Amino acid sequence: MAQALNAAIAGLGVAGLTREETPPAAILAVEAIGNALDNAGLDRRSVDGLIITRSGAATSKDLDLDLQRLAGLRDLRLLQLLHGEGTSAIQSIQVAAMAVSCGMATNVLCVFADAPLKPGKATRESFSRIKSAEGLRGLRYSSGLFGGAASHAIAARRHMELYGTTTEHFGAIAVAARQWAQLNPRAVLRKPLTMADYLAARWIVEPFRLFDCAMPVNGAVAVLVTTSERALASAQPPVHIVGMGQGHPATLDQRGHDAEVTSGARLAAATAFGMAGITARDVDICEIYDAFTYLTLVSLEEYGFCARGEGGAFVASGAIAPGGRLPTNTGGGHLSGYYLQGMTPVEEAIQQARGQAGARQCEKHDLVLVTNEGGRMDYHANLLLSPHRSLR
Repeated sequence: MAQALNAAIAGLGVAGLTREETPPAAILAVEAIGNALDNAGLDRRSVDGLIITRSGAATSKDLDLDLQRLAGLRDLRLLQLLHGEGTSAIQSIQVAAMAVSCGMATNVLCVFADAPLKPGKATRESFSRIKSAEGLRGLRYSSGLFGGAASHAIAARRHMELYGTTTEHFGAIAVAARQWAQLNPRAVLRKPLTMADYLAARWIVEPFRLFDCAMPVNGAVAVLVTTSERALASAQPPVHIVGMGQGHPATLDQRGHDAEVTSGARLAAATAFGMAGITARDVDICEIYDAFTYLTLVSLEEYGFCARGEGGAFVASGAIAPGGRLPTNTGGGHLSGYYLQGMTPVEEAIQQARGQAGARQCEKHDLVLVTNEGGRMDYHANLLLSPHRSLR
């Protein structure tokens, strides 16, 4: 049975979103918070909740609970530091939605910031991490398997072997993301990208080339969550949270398990779709966590937009590109827009649901699915956003 939430997004603020040097992440977070409040037409005195998010790949270690003081927030009824790997952004909004729905707080800010890029420092150095672990947990590291690109490349290769997915299928995703990015003034990469350009790019780790991987930035995004009633009085069109879910499969890296071609998306979808009383056919726009092209492909399958193994043909048909039947990652996503963890798809989803996405605005935007992914498809969270409080 569908269950109504009483939560909506009333404010959105961004700061930075650049590959140039910026102030530390905490300063960017304060700027984004101020912009979100201005966007909503509220002041700091109206805020009684703050959720600060971190992600496994983030280097924003200066973000802690003291951000409350730095941002000039007083007498909070909710203060939390949330770490859910790549799902942190959406998890924070889910917590805020539950808090305002039950009366624990009235106006909750959710913020993520990162500033990993430094002059003279390669991007790979900013995101590289050396881990150590004993037993089976340490096997991948002792074997030399480091970084997100390598672990996701193994997953992508498994999909290719099982279903005949090709390099060109991944290229179709990268090209579509760039086509959307060309319509987004905030996108970092806006130069046209052809399939020939994609195939000519250098390898990162096979089967991933340069344009299969996200484009990190220094920046921050803040979102203000309140009740649906309060959002109606906001300075912006309200974006109602009509469904949400999580899925954490804990699939084993052992024979008999398909950890490479499945994720927690199916479990999260069942929860969110059931809450909203909808099916995949009702979704107008998808904003998918695409740190790598493969994540777009496998997510489309897991959410039921196409059958398992048919993601390659689906994206090759032009379905996710501008003019396609399922507009996906309409701001360029992580691949060509900007990589700010899970806040990237959230920011674009809000813009689309508000009808404020400019040249890339999709005509039909009654229901927007936005997803976050963490680990190597170990953690998943989603939101269903709509300009309408009820879909009935």
